[in-house]
Amino acid sequence: MRQFSTKQLVYAAAAAALAVAASMIKVFSLPMGGNVTLFSMLFVVLIGYWYGPVMGILTGAVYGMLQFVMEPYIFTIPQVILDYPLAFGALGVSGFFRRFKNGLAAGYIAGVAGRCFFAFLSGWIFFGAYAADYGMSAPLYSFVYNASYLGAEAAVTLLAMHLPPVKKALLYIKETAS
Repeated sequence: MRQFSTKQLVYAAAAAALAVAASMIKVFSLPMGGNVTLFSMLFVVLIGYWYGPVMGILTGAVYGMLQFVMEPYIFTIPQVILDYPLAFGALGVSGFFRRFKNGLAAGYIAGVAGRCFFAFLSGWIFFGAYAADYGMSAPLYSFVYNASYLGAEAAVTLLAMHLPPVKKALLYIKETAS
């Protein structure tokens, strides 16, 4: 079984807590769920990027379950699994990009794409009935709906990550986290 250091566990717990706090700052919300928040996904992505995909996925799954406890939306058990631990856990795939040039940005995009994939599946399977109200097929409706809020937050976060003071701060935190 894989062992994590105390430092890694503390940083992961702090990242999950910061993600929860940031998720409460909603820039805008869609009517049937989904919010653009103040960089909430970035905190989980950072754990994956710093400590690898296993720690990132576990941190994301924990964050997803915290989201479920705070704002539960239960349709079925499989929907809960797709929408919470799997979707948020997917943010941790950023760890697969930790050795790449521009790995944080690539990992962030991959993590958000993974989260979008699980949200898309959930929307298509469990909420596709709403598509007819908008004259769309269920897969198209689910993709457009989920990509709209996740893409908006991703774009804003990617821009913020490339600001010189933010880059400097992230580098400093990465050095202390290692």
